[in-house]
Amino acid sequence: MRRGIAGLAAAGLLVVGGLTACSDSEDGGGNDGKPKIGVILPDSKSSVRWETADRRYLEEAFKAAGVDYDIQNAQNDKQAFQTIADQMITSGVNVLMIVNLDSGTGKAVLDKAKQQGVATIDYDRLTLGGSASYYVSFDNVAVGKLQGEGLVKCLTDQGAQKPLIAELNGSPTDNNATLFKQGYDSVLSPKYNSGDYTKGPDQWVPDWDNTQAATIFEQMLTSSPNINGVLAANDGLGNAAVTVLRKSQQNGKVPVTGQDASVQGLQNILLGDQCMTVYKAIKQEADAASELAIALAKGETKTLSQTVRDPEGNRDVPSVLLAPKAIYAANVKDVVDDGFVTAAELCTGDVAAKCAAAGIK
Repeated sequence: MRRGIAGLAAAGLLVVGGLTACSDSEDGGGNDGKPKIGVILPDSKSSVRWETADRRYLEEAFKAAGVDYDIQNAQNDKQAFQTIADQMITSGVNVLMIVNLDSGTGKAVLDKAKQQGVATIDYDRLTLGGSASYYVSFDNVAVGKLQGEGLVKCLTDQGAQKPLIAELNGSPTDNNATLFKQGYDSVLSPKYNSGDYTKGPDQWVPDWDNTQAATIFEQMLTSSPNINGVLAANDGLGNAAVTVLRKSQQNGKVPVTGQDASVQGLQNILLGDQCMTVYKAIKQEADAASELAIALAKGETKTLSQTVRDPEGNRDVPSVLLAPKAIYAANVKDVVDDGFVTAAELCTGDVAAKCAAAGIK
C-alpha cells in the first residue's frame, strides 16, 4: 500500500515542481546542509497509533531514504512540544513535521520554523491560523460521515425505533474532532430534524482522555438511561462507553462507533460490543508525509493538487487527503490482511474463537 511521490503524482495528488538547492541558511543551520527531518508526535494516550503505527512507518521510510531524522513525542505537554521544536530547529532540521496539541502551540512552533527557513508539514491535524507549507491527512469530514452512516446502519439492523443518540466528541482543541463531528452530524442532524432519531447528550472529551470519557458517559447514562446509540469519535472513547455499558449488561445492545481500527476497537467489534470503526491506513498517511518531507529536505519544491481551507488563517493549505474505510465485524479481516494489526495481537482470549469464525489467522 506504499504510495511514493511518483505514486501520488500518478494519482493526481502531487505534481513535482522544479528543484532548488538548500543553502546552509535554509536548512536551519548546524547540519551542514545534510537532509534532516524532525517529527513531533502529540502523545501516546489519546490514541495508541502515534507510537505503534506512525512512528514505525515514518522511521522505516526515513531509514530507507537514508536521511537523518529525529522523532519525538511531546506526551501532551505544550511546553515540551515547544522545547522539542526549538531543539530540532537548532539541530538543523530542513523539515519540521508536527501533530499539534492545539492550534495556538502549533502556530507558534510553525511560525518560528518558517522564520528559520525550515519547511513545515502539518501531519494528521491542521493547525488553524498556522503557517504550515503542507498538510497530510485523511479526509476527516469523510471519517465522521462514515461514523454517522455506521451508527445508522447498526441501528437499522437492530430495527431501532426513534433511538436516543448520545455523542461523545473528541477534544475541543483538535480541529480533526471538529471535522469528524461535522461529518457525522451531517448524517445524524437530518434524522433528528425528521424525528426519526432523538438527540441526546452531546459532549466533548478534553484531550481525548478515555478516563474522562468514561466519567462523562456514565453521567450521560445516568441522566438519559434510555440511550440507544453512541456516536463515539474514536475507539478509545468507544471503549470507555462500552466499559460503562458492560456494568449494566447493555453492551452489545447499544451500538457504539469508533475510529482508528485499534486492536481494542477491533476486539470489541468481534465480540459484538462495538458496531464499527473507521480504518485510516496509517501507512498510507505516513508514507505520503515521509515522501513529501524527504523531497523537501532534499531541496525539491512541490505543488499539490488538493487544498484544505484554513478559516482562521484565511488561506488554502496545499494538501494530500486520503480516503478512510468503514470496518464492521464482516470485514475486520481487511485490517489484518493490510498488516495494520496482526492476528496474534488481535486474536487473544475470548476473541480467538471470533477470529476463527471470521477467517482471521
